[in-house]
Amino acid sequence: MYPEALVQPMKAELTTAGFEDLTTPEAVRAAIQETEGTVLVVINSVCGCAAGNARPGVRFSLQHSKKPDHLATVFAGFDIDAVNEVRKLTLPYP
Repeated sequence: MYPEALVQPMKAELTTAGFEDLTTPEAVRAAIQETEGTVLVVINSVCGCAAGNARPGVRFSLQHSKKPDHLATVFAGFDIDAVNEVRKLTLPYP
């Protein structure tokens, strides 16, 4: 598990853009299964791919007029149970 001080700025890149930070399996289920409309869930990470492409790209995509109804994020290597729940609910997609 990564230290909170390392993860928080990376989480903030998405939460300040309107993403809900899902930290528990219960929060994930509520966001995905109990929310009406479309939901975009980003699996955030400390990796270079997330820093260089995923976070900037998903923030840029929100400048378009067509947007999901709800935005959410989980953090791999930190919110482990929440990430596992997202992966379980989105099978068979990676």
